[in-house]
Amino acid sequence: MTHRLVALCVVSVLGISCAASGGMTGADVPRIRAAGATGGTSLTPSPSPLPSPSPDEPTEPLPAPDEPVPTRRGELARVFEQTFTRNRDAIAVWYRRGDPATWPPPRDVVLLTLYEQRIYRWLAERPAVANGVIDRLARTIAVEAGRNVAATHALFEHFGAVSTLPDFRIRRPEPADVLRSYFRAAERRFGIDWEVLAAVMLIETRMGRIRSASSAGAQGPMQFIPSTWEAYGMGGDINDPEDAIMGAANYLRASGAPEDYRRALYAYNPVDAYVNAVWWYARTMMRFPDAYYAYYNWQVYVRTVDGDVRLSGPGL
Repeated sequence: MTHRLVALCVVSVLGISCAASGGMTGADVPRIRAAGATGGTSLTPSPSPLPSPSPDEPTEPLPAPDEPVPTRRGELARVFEQTFTRNRDAIAVWYRRGDPATWPPPRDVVLLTLYEQRIYRWLAERPAVANGVIDRLARTIAVEAGRNVAATHALFEHFGAVSTLPDFRIRRPEPADVLRSYFRAAERRFGIDWEVLAAVMLIETRMGRIRSASSAGAQGPMQFIPSTWEAYGMGGDINDPEDAIMGAANYLRASGAPEDYRRALYAYNPVDAYVNAVWWYARTMMRFPDAYYAYYNWQVYVRTVDGDVRLSGPGL
């Protein structure tokens, strides 16, 4: 077992790891169970500045970092679909005309992704509302949105909100295409789909944004317990993203992947919600390659008893 999380249930409690599912086929649009929940949004200082507008940025206003989330299902579905579509268009421009191998990402991608992520989190707290909103979306958008909301809800269900804000150290991640080159190199060497490795890193440390060790002592961007790293890290640096990704691929291969991803991911973190979330995110990237660039820009959140606290990203 690589780690026991308590550090980043970013998606969930504080942005750490969570767990698995049964069967690795998965429905196109996972449904979420009915359950009530509450929670607002508050902000805390972050070292992440907002990028300057680029010449290619559209003139249409972008959502503010604290843009209100509509509460009526029809309006929320309309706003979400518009945000999602604008964001994928912005990502396409970034990929074609920009340079995802450099920092920072474009301002429009950062702000649109943040609003999209905030809507996922809002819906994950309100399963009955989420189902009604997802049913109103265009089919291809509903597939991705359904998986993201279901994964977030599963993590919320498993990891409760915290009463004390953890002392996370936040850093700038490696550029998107630099990380992607590491994932692909690990795939070539160990046969582990690069999207699975990206999904693990997304949940563990939000693509390397969280630099703190977990309460169980797990370290680095892929959150390894030092003793596990000693066995599978191949002499690399546990805190180096390239080495950590290669070590994670080595460990997953030794644990049964790619023949049995469920078993391997459960060995990585023995929580069903975690395994489900990793697989849903990975499958989304396999089907919709531009989803990687949206996930890359997801920010660090801590889910507290008083509501969400964001620790990275614009407007703090």
